[in-house]
Amino acid sequence: MPGFNLSNSFPLGDRPVKRLGYGAMQLSGPGIFGPPRDPAAALAVLREAVAHGVNHIDTSDFYGPHVTNRLIREALAPYPGDLLIVTKIGARRGEDASWIPDYSPEALKQAVHDNLRNLGLDVLDVVNLRIMFAPLGPAEGSIEAPLTVLAELQRQGLVRHIGLSNVTPTQLEEGRRMVRVVCVQNHYNLAHRDDDALIDALARDGIPYVPFFPLGGFSPLQSSTLSAVAERLGATPMQVALAWLLNRSPNILLIPGTSSVAHLRENLAAADLKLPQDALRELDTIGSPVTPELRFTENEAHPH
Repeated sequence: MPGFNLSNSFPLGDRPVKRLGYGAMQLSGPGIFGPPRDPAAALAVLREAVAHGVNHIDTSDFYGPHVTNRLIREALAPYPGDLLIVTKIGARRGEDASWIPDYSPEALKQAVHDNLRNLGLDVLDVVNLRIMFAPLGPAEGSIEAPLTVLAELQRQGLVRHIGLSNVTPTQLEEGRRMVRVVCVQNHYNLAHRDDDALIDALARDGIPYVPFFPLGGFSPLQSSTLSAVAERLGATPMQVALAWLLNRSPNILLIPGTSSVAHLRENLAAADLKLPQDALRELDTIGSPVTPELRFTENEAHPH
């Protein structure tokens, strides 16, 4: 079994986690709906991740729904003492596999209890409130009402820590006036860098930033630049994109997802990839402004 240098860590909530974690979204069926085509393979990926030292797993009970969390429980319970499971609430699934934002108190409470039951936990380590005020990307609007519900669940002892997902800086400020926000999970990568200032501000405050879609929204030219750098370094484009994110700021925590053990190992190997200065300069050019239509792909319309 190959070893990977996952020793680099950063505090999330009240525990240090490895900066390269695992996102479990892809373990359920096509369209993140229904059971996986190969349940044994899904269980193997989870066990392989933990065996290699991953101690930060990102999930949600609306993946499936209920499927991914039950796989995590089957594969890993009783959980290792250092494993931090981060989940999210704020949506439900339609019978047609659609993603339906739902911030009613009843839905938010039910989502927390669903996560607890299907993960087999008495308390959730971190719950991200996923904001979906627009079909794609963050959109302004008060988050006070749903965050008040989540804060009450925290006071009841069902949730240890609260994070925010798909939020604007204004919404983050509003949230931080109400609760201790322990992480922000937004869309960010080489090509989509709207949150540059936000990442730096969070770093100063010691708050993790968890980017999703590490290759989402690339133009053909940007993709070719990334591929050229990867070929020169003898790495895959995903490995280079992940290594760039790790290099970008010490408070960035990664949660790349896959349903393949081979791809998992490739992703974990990004922790060992050192990017020379000429490669970093070339990769930084990918962050030039892109037109809105390039920022999202069809697969990015769902809550990560």
